[in-house]
Amino acid sequence: MNSDVGSPRPTRSRAALTWAPRVVVGALVIALLLVGGTAARVWWLGRVDERTPTDMILVLGAAQYDGRPSPVLQARLEHALALYQQGVAPRIVTVGGAAQGDQFSEAESGDRWLTEHGVPNRDVLPIDEGRDTLGSFEAVGSVSRQRGWTSAVIVSDPWHSLRSRTMARDVGLDATTSPAKGGPVSQTRRTQFFYIVRETAGLIYYHLAHASSDFSDPGLQ
Repeated sequence: MNSDVGSPRPTRSRAALTWAPRVVVGALVIALLLVGGTAARVWWLGRVDERTPTDMILVLGAAQYDGRPSPVLQARLEHALALYQQGVAPRIVTVGGAAQGDQFSEAESGDRWLTEHGVPNRDVLPIDEGRDTLGSFEAVGSVSRQRGWTSAVIVSDPWHSLRSRTMARDVGLDATTSPAKGGPVSQTRRTQFFYIVRETAGLIYYHLAHASSDFSDPGLQ
């Protein structure tokens, strides 16, 4: 005699209803771990100065106004100048293109500021290509391969360090970071939180799409 007679078997729809909440909860847990873990890494690297002797000090671009660096860009340039004076690298590379209608590019603005503050022209190289972080790194990677440069210490804002280092390594550079901690993006906890969230989203997007995102690239100030 069949002992299963009279006891209803679960249907596929019932099984789906049983497993669906578990799948949703599991996906949410994974998403939270991914976002939380990425945010923690963004925060941690932003607090670390990895400066070591390298081929170049690489200053990422930010807004400029008719050749005058914005507060964000100036903070990066001041930090790069200090690294150069300490002998971290024999040259400084500035990057960043020009917005439509601008007379100067971000790279040129950085070049002008550095030479005005005592860095010899021969030790500054502006690369005025790229309207986002990835475009700038691709241009730097091409120039570096031509000149035989393999390593760089990246100067940007603290919370931009992890995404910048990731992109630099993806174009073949042995990259470390030395964040400019005195800029506007580090002045208040609210500002820091905003940039950490933005960079977390930007880094996740980069890993998924291998592209920069408009909402995550700094340089608006």
